[in-house]
Amino acid sequence: MPDWAFAAIPDLTGKRAIVTGATSGIGLETAAGLAGAGAEVVLTGRDAGKGSRALAEIHRRHPAARLSFALADQASLHSLAAFAAEIVASGATLDLLVNNAGVMGLSPRQETADGFERQFGTNHLGHFALTAQLVPALLRAPSPRVVTVASMAHRRGWLNFDDLQYERHYHPLRAYSQAKLANLVFALELARRCAAAGSRIASIAAHPGFARTGLFKGSLRARLALLVAPFFAQSATAGALPSLYAATAPEARNGGYYGPDGVGETQGNPAPAKIAARARDAAAAERLWRESEGLTGLRFPPLV
Repeated sequence: MPDWAFAAIPDLTGKRAIVTGATSGIGLETAAGLAGAGAEVVLTGRDAGKGSRALAEIHRRHPAARLSFALADQASLHSLAAFAAEIVASGATLDLLVNNAGVMGLSPRQETADGFERQFGTNHLGHFALTAQLVPALLRAPSPRVVTVASMAHRRGWLNFDDLQYERHYHPLRAYSQAKLANLVFALELARRCAAAGSRIASIAAHPGFARTGLFKGSLRARLALLVAPFFAQSATAGALPSLYAATAPEARNGGYYGPDGVGETQGNPAPAKIAARARDAAAAERLWRESEGLTGLRFPPLV
């Protein structure tokens, strides 16, 4: 497809968006892109200080931006429930939900506030729970979209249903790959369910390619990747373009997956991305959905 950049984002005046993990990296750039196009954007994170700095940075670029920050910890179901309840109770319309927050390569193994392996709990279960609880606000919008940020790492992952929490034989990057596979499986399954229900909600996935962000602080192997980053990595600003394309481009479709179009999908312009066969497994997706409902104690409300 032709080059697609920030200038291609349509006018978003009157739209409301939530971007998780928006205090730095891809999330901050995604929030800035939406705000610059006129959307009212709620940035979420777990650090109020970082939230304030992110707001200031976006206002520096876009002085008229309509922004707010909300504490919402993707590693705490209680925190997410409180945030979602406030949004729904406010009666606000939610046009865009960008499930962006994530952690990578944590070593040694860590757990969320709810006892989940931290990568699976933060990257997947937190977004599963948040999306479910924000459905009523999404359904107030005429054409709502849920964008879930996956990764090229999903191709190396598998859903280890015998040990989703990696309580045995923990490996940081295998756990990360599983979590990112879960992100994509969730996005595609939500798209199928939305289509089957005749819902207005569109579920779309994206990945940033190889972008220089704070995620690479997680493990030695990940940090070593930064040594070769200058040769084929792109900036967080460029890495946000697939998420922004999925969130705003009229041609982005329910069930689509978008990433950079360059060699190995590491950098370039937004384009349809490669989906591993494991991510298309409908039976595995149904099982992951059931497991996610059981672990979070939540059931998705009707999608219409």
